[in-house]
Amino acid sequence: MYMPRPMSPNPDPPRRAHTDDRRAEIAAAARSLIVEKGVEGLRTRDIAERVGINVATLHYHVPTKEALLGLVAEAMRHDFIQQQIERPRAHLSARERMDLEFVDFREMLATQSETMLCLSELMERARRDEKIAGAIRPLQRKWREIVSDLLSEGVSDGVYRPDMDPQSAAIMIIGAMVGFSRTRPGDLEGFDRLVAELQRAIRNPALTAGADLSNGKRAPRHSTKRLADRALSGSIGQSAKNKT
Repeated sequence: MYMPRPMSPNPDPPRRAHTDDRRAEIAAAARSLIVEKGVEGLRTRDIAERVGINVATLHYHVPTKEALLGLVAEAMRHDFIQQQIERPRAHLSARERMDLEFVDFREMLATQSETMLCLSELMERARRDEKIAGAIRPLQRKWREIVSDLLSEGVSDGVYRPDMDPQSAAIMIIGAMVGFSRTRPGDLEGFDRLVAELQRAIRNPALTAGADLSNGKRAPRHSTKRLADRALSGSIGQSAKNKT
């Protein structure tokens, strides 16, 4: 999942680095407890015990529930930014960047399923809890905006359906992926099939028809695993690089 990367600050002094490490530990502990017990079962005593600090120290870092949930959301955003750092994409086409959205999500399912389960739990609870909504909705809005912009650009490029409503399609794609992570978090093959259906739903049918007529075969289905392998090898967008 792509999130804009903030400006890189100067190296933190030791005291700040220690504080950031402690906050990261708190966020990780809270995320695990949300997955295990739900938001309703989140207790400051349990978080403090898991981190190895007392409750007073915990309250120093996160004095309120809103601050705690905000910290968890920011930690997830950091995880998403790391994917963008590891796989630069500014030079890629809209379709290639959209492919990487699927690759990023698949990677999170495979390596950080707890993060995705926590995200889906917070998104579900946000409908009934304004404190949770305040923490998670900015992340949701930014994600929808990014996907919607990619789809709009893909429509302009002619690779996605010309009659598409990008905002509604973005909601559909994100909802499908998050819903899958909640019900079948370890089923990567199932996720690949889901992505194939989503790609068919947004693809420009004129391009598919052209491919069918030119070779008498069905247009290829793009395996998310194959896309992930291409991303890791750097082959996604290679043709775009060669043209520059």
